[in-house]
Parts: sequence; C-alpha cells; structure tokens
Amino acid sequence: MDPKIASLFNDNILQAALQRYNIAADQIELLDGFESFIYRFQRPDGRFILRIGHSGRRSPDLIRGEVDWINYLAAGGVTVARAVLSQTGSLVEPIEDGHGGQFLCTAFVKARGRIAERDQINERLFLQYGRLLGRMHALAKTYAPSDPSWTRYAWDDPENNTPDRQLPASEQLVRQKYRDVFDHLRTLPRDPDGYGMIHQDAHLANLFLDEDDTLTLFDFDDCVYGHFIYDIAMVLFYVSMWGRDDMSSFMGRFMPVFLQGYREHNRLDPCWLKELPHFLKLREIDLFAAILFTMGETPEDAWCARYMDGRRAKIGNDVPYITYDWDSLAGYL
Repeated sequence: MDPKIASLFNDNILQAALQRYNIAADQIELLDGFESFIYRFQRPDGRFILRIGHSGRRSPDLIRGEVDWINYLAAGGVTVARAVLSQTGSLVEPIEDGHGGQFLCTAFVKARGRIAERDQINERLFLQYGRLLGRMHALAKTYAPSDPSWTRYAWDDPENNTPDRQLPASEQLVRQKYRDVFDHLRTLPRDPDGYGMIHQDAHLANLFLDEDDTLTLFDFDDCVYGHFIYDIAMVLFYVSMWGRDDMSSFMGRFMPVFLQGYREHNRLDPCWLKELPHFLKLREIDLFAAILFTMGETPEDAWCARYMDGRRAKIGNDVPYITYDWDSLAGYL
C-alpha cells in the first residue's frame, strides 16, 4: 500500500464505514490487503467483505464501474463475489480523509470456501479455472457499463501502468525493458473476439474453492479493458509457481485441461498464444516495480523476497518468465 494513503487512515474513518454498512464493532476483523484496507464482517443477513480504498488510487466512478462489471458477471452466471449496497443504497460510499481526498468503501458477499491447498491443485481445479475465465470473457463481449461515466480504462492507460511511476530513474535497464514490451503490446489488435473487460489479476489467491469444487473469483480492483490472452497470462504467471520443480511437466498437465474448460464457453484464436511471453514479461516487471516501491530491495514478506531474488538480472537479460512451446497448445483453443 502507498505509505501516504496508509498514513491518512484512522479509526474515525473506519467507524464511519461501519455506520454506512450497518456493521457492529464486534463483528469486523482486519485482513491482509495489498492496495486497500480489507475487513471481514458478519451481519444477520450473511458474511461479507468490506474494502476501503482511496481516491488517490481509484476515483468513485472507476469503482462503480468495477462493481457494475462484477454484478453483471454474477447475473450472467459467473461465480464471483457480487457487490452489495450500503445502507443508503449506494455502490460506493465516500468518506472525507480531511486532506482533500476520500476513502472509498465498497462491500461484497464473502466467497464460499477458501484458497486451494496444494493437494487440491489438480485437474478438477484446472478445468473449473478454465471454465470460469471462459464464461467471463464470453460475457465481456456483450458488456456495456450501466452508466458511461463508469467506464474502466484500458490496460495501457497511464493509471494502470505503475512501473512508469514506481521505478526510480536509477533502474534504467528495467525501465527500458518495460517500455519495449509495453510498446510491442500496444500494437496488438483490439477486436471484440480477443479484447474486452478482463480481471487482470485472476490468480489463485483471488479465488476460493468450496467443498463442491466451485471456484469463486473476487478482488476485481484491477479490472480493465484488455486482451483476453492477458488474463490467461496472469493465470499462468502465478500457477506456474506450483510447478517450479518441473515446469515443462506441470505446464503440460495444466494448460490442456485449463484450455479445455475455457473453450467450453469462449473461443480464442490460437494466434494469441505467441503473445503469452510478452504479457508474462509485462506482469513480471510490473510486480518487480510494485514490490520495490512498497517494500524495497529486501522485503520482509517471504514470498516477495523469493520473487525479488535475482529478478533484476532476469529482466535485464531477457530470461523468459516461463519457457514453453506455446504453439503446441493451438489445438486446444
């Protein structure tokens, strides 16, 4: 989280948020949050998640666009954690921060289940994962915001490309590598069969798996208009960490089953497969920049520390994030 935003938050803001959503003080619990303050709470009508972000990061209309998209997906049968209204019937509740900005509150139904355990990372999950993204991308082709002012920005909007702001000038080589891949990806076509609203962060930590093997997707904070293959690249970026010991074997297990589920609901031209390494590199640099900006060179978080170890050299030397024969997957799309 941006330290400036964190320093503005206080108990008065939290208490105001509790009132807006009729939350009892003893029924709320702070959870981990990377870009926002995240809480779990309970009311007589169910269990929910409260997210408190800041206008310095997202405007109220951008958040309205996010929850409008979520609820459109829910209405279309996609298993997502739908947004719920405040006591005043609002999708977003702004609270003044006392310094010219606002904290922006939204609430969601708590997803059933929990993050998948290692022994649940199997073909059943791969298939459901693909089906979930396929349904979402199919609905993206028909989606239009309920209010034009709620339109989310495109993936290449300056607001979405934080490395330009987060990487210090001293990171000249990483900045250049970022610009190279960014400029390439901006040349890609944006036809409706391959481009629309995407989640942009659909990794396993943003999915809960329940006892019926149903996956529920949440945390749409980063949703943008982007290429569908970018969403798939995001899945691969994080899922690949489960196959570090034998990447080729793991990818050979994961991708055919994932794409089988995906094509049940959406078809994607195989020509997009060759862009996977570029979108993976975009995410690799984006995450490097975010961790460097928020946690520094040696983050205390163990996962982030492992990720940052040698990362600058890998980026500078054009080491592929995943080495795989992507063309071999054409038959599955």
